[in-house]
Amino acid sequence: MTAQPDHHETIPPMRTLAELRTALGVWGLPGDLDKFEKELAQADLDDLTRVREITQAYRHRVLLRCDPQAMAALMRSTQDVAFELGQKMTETGKRR
Repeated sequence: MTAQPDHHETIPPMRTLAELRTALGVWGLPGDLDKFEKELAQADLDDLTRVREITQAYRHRVLLRCDPQAMAALMRSTQDVAFELGQKMTETGKRR
């Protein structure tokens, strides 16, 4: 597992593929960098839309890992989310 930097640091630069690779190596989940490389290698590099989709998806993963609130939301249990949703639905039903 990769060592995770302090969440209070700024978002790492990801303007180039090299910077994105570095960010994935530090902030990514185990295997993210390898998956990124595999997807990029399989893509037609002349298909800029596909290359952009791949890079944006992995940038988004890094951004989520840099955001403590996003990580807290991702760590919530299904039961917790279902309970909260049920509470909100009940409250909405009472207002009508």
